[in-house]
Amino acid sequence: MGGQDSGNSFSEGRQKRPSPSDHLDIVIALTPGERINWQADEYSSRRAGDRIHALKSSVSCGNELKHKPTPPEKFYAALRAAGMPEVPEEFSVVPQHQLIPSVILAEISDFIRTFDRVTARQAWQAVALREAPPIVQLRRAEVCFFSAWDFHLPPSGGWQLIEFNDNGSGFIFAAIINALYYEAAGLMDETRIAAPAPLLAFNQRIGGFVEQEARAFFGECPDALFLVVDDLESLQQGKFRRELQLLCDLFHRRGWRAELGCPGETRWDGRQLLFKEQAVSFIVNRSTDFFWQSGDFSALRTAYQAGRVYVAPNPFTYATRSDKRLLEWLSLPHWDKELEIEPDERRILNNHVPETHVIRADNLEGLAQRKQQYVFKPLHGFAGRGLIGSGAVGRARLRRLITHGQGYVAQRFVPKPSLEIDGVTLWTDLRVWAYRGDIFHLSGRASGRPGRLELTPPAGWLPTYASF
Repeated sequence: MGGQDSGNSFSEGRQKRPSPSDHLDIVIALTPGERINWQADEYSSRRAGDRIHALKSSVSCGNELKHKPTPPEKFYAALRAAGMPEVPEEFSVVPQHQLIPSVILAEISDFIRTFDRVTARQAWQAVALREAPPIVQLRRAEVCFFSAWDFHLPPSGGWQLIEFNDNGSGFIFAAIINALYYEAAGLMDETRIAAPAPLLAFNQRIGGFVEQEARAFFGECPDALFLVVDDLESLQQGKFRRELQLLCDLFHRRGWRAELGCPGETRWDGRQLLFKEQAVSFIVNRSTDFFWQSGDFSALRTAYQAGRVYVAPNPFTYATRSDKRLLEWLSLPHWDKELEIEPDERRILNNHVPETHVIRADNLEGLAQRKQQYVFKPLHGFAGRGLIGSGAVGRARLRRLITHGQGYVAQRFVPKPSLEIDGVTLWTDLRVWAYRGDIFHLSGRASGRPGRLELTPPAGWLPTYASF
């Protein structure tokens, strides 16, 4: 890609410099209530299209700077020591990084606040809940602290929202990756790169979000158990199962009792939800059974309907924010009057949400004719599961999806920028994490396929930073 530096990312022989754990010079404010100050300077404006960077490994030799490639084993070892799975065997991380210009992040920040404002509006929620299951009809006040917006930044410029996820995986892993790569690659030498949050500061901020949510819901920080739940298969084999344990460890360091379990291990005693005979008050829900249809959720559903537990994300937040059918409303103006979307909001949405259609009998023919322009996604899919490329789609297949009640959307294809590592082309995306309208974290992934999320080596998660 244009503007990309060549060479490997790691170096030896550098003088000792401050590590991320030695300071609090981070991309975003650490204290609640502070906001990002994404000011675009001359440099960031000039380099707005220069997003992907491979660092040069350097060793000072007299008056000249020579480049010495160094493999990333030490970086991978540091990731494992910080609690991540075996890298790259179980969890792949790319030993390069991408930079996101501050001008783009300023625009994304405005977009996220617009998204939050639109989806919190009573008119929007009323339409979203119109045909939803009964469990969804309970309007809830919880706000998820690991909400993630996924973007593509086309090589031609600009950026587009691909989807929103109130159940985003990888926020703790990405914090570890960003902090440790920044140190291992010596990025503190690069003055245009905003330092990531040190791990201690990042963990403190996540703990602060959780405490804020607990106090808003209960009026105080409860003494009962904080429970992180996921489906049994994910707890046993999922790529992010260690991240869930790291979240429990974070809670423990704040003096909270915390456990990791699956919904079927809970029970309702008529007054409160119990897990291993301990009362539960606060639930971090990582299950992909978004509407809690499994019988395993019986006790949790009862406690939730009784208002006895905090749960985020939950069926209400999923139906009003994360369901992919909502991308149609965000991308097209046809329902703006009913949804009470304002003209200035519509301009922002039109610029940054690719055209999306829920597949129906009345639009099937037109979508089939223009299938090369779209990717086809299940309404309730996740992690790229169920995605159908345009080459595998035709009228007959779209009809079968409708006949069998398999809800899908057709979203206009948005290309991604690319980088090369060891002669292999990878395609990158951006994930932005925000809480109550404020960005607090960035992450990225480099995929082995341009139209799908393929993260086996040399592809993988990508260190991601803001650039000034």
